[in-house]
Amino acid sequence: MFKKILIANRGEIACRVIKTAKKMGIATVAVYSEADKDARHVELADEAVLLGPAPSRESYLVADKIIAACKATGAQAVHPGYGFLSENEAFARRCEEEGIAFIGPKHYSIAAMGDKIASKKLANEAKVNTIPGYNDAIDTPEQAVEIAKGIGYPVMIKASAGGGGKGLRVAFNDKEAFEGFSSCRNEARNSFGDDRVFIEKYVLEPRHIEIQVLGDSHGNVLYLNERECSIQRRHQKVIEEAPSPFISDATRKAMGEQAVALAKAVKYQSAGTVEFVVGKDQDFYFLEMNTRLQVEHPVTECITGLDLVEQMIRVAAGEKLSFTQADVKKEGWAIECRINAEDPFRNFLPSTGRLVRYAPPAADLEQGSETLQGNAYAGSHFGGVRVDTGVYEGGEIPMFYDSMIAKLIVHGRDRNEAIAKMREALNGFVIRGISSNIPFQAALLAHPKFVTGQFNTGFIAEHYSRGFRAEDVPHDDPLFLVALAAFVRRKARERAAGISGQLPGHGVAHKNQMVVVQLGAEGEHVYHDVTLGDFDPKTGTMDVSLGGKTFAIQSFTKLGAVLMTGSVNGRPFSAQVEHGSSKRPLALRVAHNGTAIEALVLLPRAAELFKLMPYKAPPDLSKFLLSPMPGLLVDVAVTVGQKVLAGEKLAVIEAMKMENILVATQDCVVKEVRAGKGESLAVDQAILAFE
Repeated sequence: MFKKILIANRGEIACRVIKTAKKMGIATVAVYSEADKDARHVELADEAVLLGPAPSRESYLVADKIIAACKATGAQAVHPGYGFLSENEAFARRCEEEGIAFIGPKHYSIAAMGDKIASKKLANEAKVNTIPGYNDAIDTPEQAVEIAKGIGYPVMIKASAGGGGKGLRVAFNDKEAFEGFSSCRNEARNSFGDDRVFIEKYVLEPRHIEIQVLGDSHGNVLYLNERECSIQRRHQKVIEEAPSPFISDATRKAMGEQAVALAKAVKYQSAGTVEFVVGKDQDFYFLEMNTRLQVEHPVTECITGLDLVEQMIRVAAGEKLSFTQADVKKEGWAIECRINAEDPFRNFLPSTGRLVRYAPPAADLEQGSETLQGNAYAGSHFGGVRVDTGVYEGGEIPMFYDSMIAKLIVHGRDRNEAIAKMREALNGFVIRGISSNIPFQAALLAHPKFVTGQFNTGFIAEHYSRGFRAEDVPHDDPLFLVALAAFVRRKARERAAGISGQLPGHGVAHKNQMVVVQLGAEGEHVYHDVTLGDFDPKTGTMDVSLGGKTFAIQSFTKLGAVLMTGSVNGRPFSAQVEHGSSKRPLALRVAHNGTAIEALVLLPRAAELFKLMPYKAPPDLSKFLLSPMPGLLVDVAVTVGQKVLAGEKLAVIEAMKMENILVATQDCVVKEVRAGKGESLAVDQAILAFE
């Protein structure tokens, strides 16, 4: 077994690998860029080596620097995580040549599966179901249109070296095929240095279901059940679960056996994933093989009791798998939500900056058990929450890398319990300073179609076609949020009334009648008359009545704490309550199950006076192009005095490996350019002014 390994990655996956290495008694070496000098993975590792400047092409993607770091520290093996060099055939071969073990598959397996065209041919030879399509590189958009017509629309245009949603377009007609081919080719050239593109049939109502495989150097390969990854936004996974609520045992077995056949065909050693697209009749076709650890591997660990990183390390050290296919279990149900630094209410634009507050929910679930004992799992248990993260409170979310803050994983006895656990865990996840996609995750988990398992990869595009808005989050009982605001305000008055030295006749008095003003846009507020019972400090209870309902709320949470826990009418809850925002400093903000309200809790007379306050309209910003997110201004496409038509490109902003093109919403003339190419922009910073 290795004595020291280097983790050629950053963020949550680097921290995840370090955790297992420590459990196995293996010393760890972290590598980092200048932007990551204070990152969590650097702190957790036994040693750390600086690679270079912030851009990944000058740090995490430079194989020479990583090899040099291995030699300098005496690391015997490299775990590449996912992304960066994890599926780079040349890097894997270079490690082998330098006498450093690559904790992943052999370079020839990466090569065979890394090329989508070659992998489909291999899959056909291994008798794995493949999608009808044209598997040779296509040279021109005209040729692409002819091929697409031959296969029959809709078709999928994909970059051969693509991944992570880059270099992929769906075309429903000749025009989309022509334009999609050019876009894919450009994206592929810029992202992967390989502009080969191919076309295949697009499966209607498709599900994205993948099989986890594990092979060793002794010829053993087995599958560890499936993961359901159909909840995707722009081809990026959002929620993953294991097992799938859709496929039958027979389909699971057939998919698993085909995945094993493919892995054996390329002499696969390590953990890998065979991705399938599954049609509405459970017909399934091979998509691609990911020759690395997947982001969503924790859900498989939860239901099997295995630690996949540990298995990868043991295989790389030459050990034989200690269990057989018959030993692999499928216990309970696991769900993972990717918590990303993005603003769902601004079309999911990246959100970078400092984590002013960061408090994930309490976690009691670890990676899988160390060994399989017969047919029982050592240390297996139902329930629990797991948080895989690479950040900490006060740390920075840099704009140079992907947007993931953490992965939130829950494990329950069945799917309904897992959904309920996840909703509660999201309620307890406190993130401030940057925006996160937690409200969107909460909305997805509450959607009736998700709850019943009736979804496919088009789910988000179908149900959130106009983007995501606050009103898209259904709440079981919106009045509960109003009652919670009243409870917190009354508790604050209770404390204020007890402060000594108050002027006679001017002390704070208890009032049982209050008005909660639920603040709305454009001055459209909702007024709730609320009756409050007496607060009992011993039990932390108080009754709040409004709208014909009474909420018996109990909570010992201290005033000022963002996360509030307790019970309402005997049922436990977690909610987030805090005072003020930049726009409404006197309001209380209450958030629960993805829904948030801002409210003023006033005495009846104060509410009457508040109704008389005039509404102040915000300034007209239609004559400015504002940066919708923090990022790097990589291009300004217009000049002063230029006439611009609606839909024309104005500027390009880059953040978290994504380019965002800003276009004109109406015909206009550029009056002033206020930001220059190469400038780092803040959210809502003016880039252009129009006449």
